[in-house]
Amino acid sequence: MAVNAEINVVSLIDVMMLLMIVFMIAAPMMQGGVEVQLPKADVQPLDAKSGLIVSIDRDGRIFVDRTEVSLDELAGSVKSLMAQKRSEGVYVRMDEEARGGVLVRVFATLIAAGIENVGLVGEPTGTRR
Repeated sequence: MAVNAEINVVSLIDVMMLLMIVFMIAAPMMQGGVEVQLPKADVQPLDAKSGLIVSIDRDGRIFVDRTEVSLDELAGSVKSLMAQKRSEGVYVRMDEEARGGVLVRVFATLIAAGIENVGLVGEPTGTRR
């Protein structure tokens, strides 16, 4: 009687496909940040990994990364996180339904704290040439 020395990979393929489906479902849930509807504009894509994200939701609440902060806490939070992460700048994401006054106060607070590299984030329209 001959011994069969082949490896049966069918079960390994099943496990691999199952893991792929799990990661496909879980990946969108793992994307960080606060849910905001960005205004559409003729903007260039940016590398947000090099900067700290400050978000303003439609209710005017301010978030540094995913943590809600008040306007008074904003400068201290941003400066400490920039030192920790060695960030190059701050990107402000604002919901298009939010009031502009909050944006002006956030910018004024960041500039008063000595943060010079502050930018706005928009959603590209796809019309850039």
